[in-house]
Amino acid sequence: MTLEPMPLFWLLVTLAAYLFSRWMYKRSGRYLLSPLIFVPALLLALAVPRHTAYAEYSSNTHVLMLLLGPATVAFAVPIWQQRVLLARHWPALLLGMLAGSAVAISSSWWLANSLALDGEVSRSLVPRSISTPFAMPLAQNLGGVPELTAIFVMITGVFGALAGGLLLKWLPLKTALARGALFGVGAHGAGTARAQEVGQEEGTVAGLVMVLMGLLNLFAAPLLVWLI
Repeated sequence: MTLEPMPLFWLLVTLAAYLFSRWMYKRSGRYLLSPLIFVPALLLALAVPRHTAYAEYSSNTHVLMLLLGPATVAFAVPIWQQRVLLARHWPALLLGMLAGSAVAISSSWWLANSLALDGEVSRSLVPRSISTPFAMPLAQNLGGVPELTAIFVMITGVFGALAGGLLLKWLPLKTALARGALFGVGAHGAGTARAQEVGQEEGTVAGLVMVLMGLLNLFAAPLLVWLI
């Protein structure tokens, strides 16, 4: 089966799967039904027996990638809305983001070297802990593969959101600021959605930290290029 006779097939399937998964997740609350897990699993189950290459899928869903531009610009909204919170707690947030970025980048590079991954894959792995609209251009600047980075970001978000829920039970994080920052730094978009389930303030902080983490890493891109 090829995509040529029906060029909108994968686009429609992706959108339908997302809407269905979102509806089911809201009704059941089961994490396995969240769009981050359900949609890729369904698409993979459809693509493998049809021998559909990623290039074919990408060419039919490129319009979704174009939406990353407006999404990136829209990230300015939570920063403006939470400017009071940012002004009040910026030292703690900045310190946490610097520490989180350092741990994420160093652990990614260590993992890539331990698995003997080639240079292009290693550079694609480095931005895995920031949101996709920021991670993909950063991967391109580093000499990686943006599409591969998007996969690493998704995997990091899924496991980070799961681990964040467990860490909340073990760590003495008593404030909404600390709990939200935990998800925003470690699991970007998926973590923000999980933080929103914990509490509205936690979700707000996680979303703000997610955006600031992306901007911080983009500004640090020249340094990363030099180091890597």
